[in-house]
Order: sequence, then structure tokens, then C-alpha cells
Amino acid sequence: MPAEPADGAAETAIETRGLEPVPDSERSGRVRELVPTWVAANISVLLLTMGAGLVIFNKLNIWQVLVVAVAAPVVSYGIVGLISIAGKRGGAPGMALSRAVFGQRGNLFPGALIWVARWGWETINAVSGAYAVLTVLDLLFGVRSSTPLIVVTLLFFVGCTFVVSGLGINALRVCSTWSTYLFGAFSVLVLGYLLFTTDWSAVFGKPAGSSAMMIAGIGTIAAGGISWVPSGPDFTRYLPRTASSRAMVGATVGGAGVVVLPMVLMGAVMAVGTPDLATAQDPVSFIGELLPTWIAVPYLLIALVGMLLINSMSMYSAGFTAQTLGIKVPRAWAVSVNAIISLIFGFLLMVVATSFFGSFISFLTLLAVAFSAWIGVFGVDMLRRTAYDGPALLDTTRTSAYWYRGGFAWQAMTAWGLALVVGLLFTKVDWFGGPLASTWIGENGLGWAAGILTSAALYAVLPRTAPVEPAATGEPELAGSLSN
Repeated sequence: MPAEPADGAAETAIETRGLEPVPDSERSGRVRELVPTWVAANISVLLLTMGAGLVIFNKLNIWQVLVVAVAAPVVSYGIVGLISIAGKRGGAPGMALSRAVFGQRGNLFPGALIWVARWGWETINAVSGAYAVLTVLDLLFGVRSSTPLIVVTLLFFVGCTFVVSGLGINALRVCSTWSTYLFGAFSVLVLGYLLFTTDWSAVFGKPAGSSAMMIAGIGTIAAGGISWVPSGPDFTRYLPRTASSRAMVGATVGGAGVVVLPMVLMGAVMAVGTPDLATAQDPVSFIGELLPTWIAVPYLLIALVGMLLINSMSMYSAGFTAQTLGIKVPRAWAVSVNAIISLIFGFLLMVVATSFFGSFISFLTLLAVAFSAWIGVFGVDMLRRTAYDGPALLDTTRTSAYWYRGGFAWQAMTAWGLALVVGLLFTKVDWFGGPLASTWIGENGLGWAAGILTSAALYAVLPRTAPVEPAATGEPELAGSLSN
């Protein structure tokens, strides 16, 4: 959602703006542009695998999967939409605005954790993209996977990601719009094929699973959306202050839901006829086995673009996060650190790991917990704050209005740290289990929800140390702005 330059000069392809807030004169973005942004953020065949997992592992029937597929994006992307309101208020990336909450030094702690967590998310998507390339090569030319070819495909995918994310929000917007149209068209084609080839008696005849497993399924699918929450303001900072907050939340939920719902349902339907789908080491090649080549190849190529966009969006935000940590390089160069890490971890996951799905779900669960403590604190702060001091956000010295005490807002740091511990106590994954993971909250995969509620409650009751606030800008309180 880039704006036209104030001087009327032609807009360049490469975004040069970093952490500095976008001036009001350059905020010409439109709320409806959020729809393709969040569509693109979910164009991933991993949703098919996750939908299959609801049937294979959670033992849910198609109606329960439908409930999960509706509830998960409403919950997770509803939070993304609410937090993204801070972007139009402050005109700056999410982790830059976070300095106003945690203090200039305090923000380094959640910022570092979120930056590291993004490494895993970008690795998962890089691996999925590489597998998509390998599958297309196999379908078209009979080229089988090998270690050298894995390295080449990873380099190709991560290289493309680096280029798009380095260009900035202009390139992301254009790619998101076109990929939305293409992916939507081919998804309808795949749905039509499944409609005529699926054994629907087996689909509708599957017995229902437990309510606990359905709640756990909602938590698993929602975890992917939760990982985007700190990035929400990054994509709304070009919106004018007068943009409707209610419309922003609706566009965010709608853009994600229009992809998550059919993809999860399609994965569940596929799993009935292919029960080993969710346990495959390769999360992509099954598409070539279930669909005819004339559908599978273009669908995989479009999905490849979608996964590239997901990684580009993540690296785009990661570049800002790196800058908030004090890495003194332009945003485009900060992205290169995440690109290199994606290559290394991606190679290990493709060559060394024994279970892609198990590693993916474990990572997704820990990712949501890592972000949840920040979400609760930042969300409560939004309820109290009507404006951000732009110069103070960029001033990392003792003169900053957001220096607080020694550079730390101890209330925010306390709530964040304790909530992070609480979330982990209720979490269990393949390689880690908290002591409270066997409780109802833990068994239902709601450690991330416990983290959000804990941090929000603690931060709400702790005494507040108010910074020197800027003059009021006319921006309404959150509760009032949601009625716009």
C-alpha cells in the first residue's frame, strides 16, 4: 500500500523507507488492499497437509473440520487485524512501535525472540517451496530428488524470496494481487476435480472425533495466523489515520479465511482417500499423485509463487525487526541474514529430519507461544494509547520519551517474561513438554492462548509509567475506532 511521493515524482520500485514513520501526506493506501495481502500470506500447500492432519491425527469428521477451518482464521487473523490498527496510528512497523511499549532497551528482548522465531517460519516455507520445485521437475521431466538438487532448489527459492522482499511493499502488493487471482482460479479447478472423483460416502461417513481434539485443531491452525500478529502494522502503516478500523479487521480476516477455509477442507477430503498424506516426509509431492498432471503442475507453480510471497512478507518484516535490534544496515540488507539462515536450516530439515509434519507442527506450536506474550502486552497498550511519538520511536538514547527507566518499561517486561513462561508450561511438542502440558489447556494446544491472557492481565493491572506523549492527533480510542 505505497503512497505517491509528496513531490509528485514517480514512485520507485524499491522501497527505501525503514523504521521511520510514514508521513500523513504519503499515506494513500486503501483498506481493500489488505485482502490480497492476507490471501497471499496463506497460499501454501501446507494448509492441505494440516487439513489432512485434522482427519488422520485428530480423528475429526468433515463437519468438525469445517468448524475448525472457520474458527481458526477468525480467531487468529482477528487478532492480526486488531493489532494492525497500530500501524495506521503510528505509521511505523510493528516492532518499531513496540519500543513505545517495552522501552528502547526492553524491546530488544521480545524483538530478538520474534526475529529468531521467524527463522523457523521462513525455513518451513523455503523447504515447502523447494519441494514444490522438485515435484514439478519430477512430473514434467522425471528428475528425481538428490542432495545436490535439493541445494539448488533451496538456493533458487530463497534467492527469489530475497529479491522480492528486498524490493519492498510495492513488489509485494503487485505479486500478492496477481497470485490471488491465479491461485483462486486454479483452486476452483481443483475443487471441481475433487467434487467428481472423491468417494463422498467415505467422507461423510467418517465418525466424529472428540471435542478436545477439535479445540486442539483450532489451536494448531490458528498458530499460523498468530505468527503474523507482530507483522500486522507493517502492512497498514501506509493507510491514512481515518481508515476504518472495523474494515481493516474485516479485510484481514476475510483475506485469510478465503484461503484457509477451502484449503483445510480440501486437505481433509484428500486424507480420506490418502491416509498417509499427513505423515509423508515430503508435504508437496502427494499433489502430483492425487491430481492429473495438467492440474497438478500449474497448481504447484502458482502455490510456489504463494509460498515465495509468504516468505517474502516474513523476511520483509524480519528486516524491520533486525533494524530495531540495532543492526545498522538498510532493511533490504537486513533481510539477507534471514535468507542465509533459511538456507542452512532448510537443508537440515530436507536432508536430516525424519518427519516433516511432526517438525512443522512442533515448530508452529512454539512459534505461537513465542509471539503470544508480546501480543497480550502490546494489545493492552493499544487500548490505552491514542498516538505514537515518531521522533521518540527512532531516538534510542536517554533523551527518548520511550526510554522509561534505564531504557526498560519494567511493567511490560515483567508481564511479557512471566507470560512466556506460563505459555511454555502448558506446551508440549515432539522435543519439549511443559509440566502443565497434561492439563486441559495443554492437551487442547492452548498454551499460546494462556500466554496472551496472562500477559494482557498482568500488564493491565501493573501500574503504568506514562512517557511524554505527543499532542493529540484526533485518532479515536480503539473501542471507538472499531465502530468506524
